Amino acid sequence: MSTTRDAVLTALKTITDPVSDTDIMSAGLVKALTVSDDGAVRFVMEVSPSQAELYGPVREAAERAVKALGAPSVSVVMTAHSAPAAPPDLKPQRKAEPSGPQKVPGVDRILAIASGKGGVGKSTVASNLACALAAEGRRVGLLDADVYGPSQPRMLGVSGRPASPDGKTILPMRNFGVTMMSIGLMTNDDQATVWRGPMLMGALQQMMTQVQWGALDVLIVDLPPGTGDVQMTLSQKFHVDGVVVVSTPQDVALIDARKGIDMFNQLKTPILGMIENMSTHICSNCGHEEHVFGHGGVAAEAQKIGVPLLAEIPLHLDIRLAADGGAPVVISKPDSPQADAFRAVARQLVADGKA
Repeated sequence: MSTTRDAVLTALKTITDPVSDTDIMSAGLVKALTVSDDGAVRFVMEVSPSQAELYGPVREAAERAVKALGAPSVSVVMTAHSAPAAPPDLKPQRKAEPSGPQKVPGVDRILAIASGKGGVGKSTVASNLACALAAEGRRVGLLDADVYGPSQPRMLGVSGRPASPDGKTILPMRNFGVTMMSIGLMTNDDQATVWRGPMLMGALQQMMTQVQWGALDVLIVDLPPGTGDVQMTLSQKFHVDGVVVVSTPQDVALIDARKGIDMFNQLKTPILGMIENMSTHICSNCGHEEHVFGHGGVAAEAQKIGVPLLAEIPLHLDIRLAADGGAPVVISKPDSPQADAFRAVARQLVADGKA
């Protein structure tokens, strides 16, 4: 059978909305429907937050109906729609009690790895730090929340699609002692994730709460660069124990890093420290040391805001080759000075009770 857009629409019209007693298309529940060239189908179901449990079976039925068309993959994100604006109530009212960030069941600590701009090596730091913490005997999870540019499957040498035993929970992948989940495991390597804010927020919450993480000492979250929906949702919805900010020493990167730090300060999420990546380069032929992106900028910024400089990671070919090869340098060359830099950060975080 064909997975054209018309065929998908027809299939979804066979699914009944339990509230309006019409089909879910006529009820206006289906939004942002896309069908890619390879037949992969994605759409959002917008429902009332109070009816999320009621619509769980409806979402599963919609997935089955589309899969029956022969779609290679079906991704349905369920989000809460905005209620229509009501007239202002001028009566004095009690302030609503804030629900506050929640803990992820089984996870002791959540540690976010962030950067102000892309290309500074944040994901490389996240994968190496996860493996280094696992080598220190910690039970480690790694969530690749960089939805638009997921790179952790390549860096950790993980492939294949996660299984779901009941259609609700997701079984994560595992390698090098690290339990890992990434949106990149659910899409093709060359397939763009074209999602707006509500879809990003829904996907993040599903990956945090519906993945079967098990018992973890620390869950490392590899955030996208910048100050967007994913960062805000993570800090507002979940109890984040701290953030490590990665930057190169050049001024352009530090400008954006400062904005990221200010965002986390506004969200009242503690900054555990900063890492200066690509700090120095030593020529493999002559031994000459050169600071390609400048030097000391991250240390000065860390001192300015009163947080420790956790590490100065060199710009080294082995780190890049290890990331592209699917085994972080902490795993592929555990006795190298490059691996030692990441191991030192892991030991410090463990000693400080942060990981």
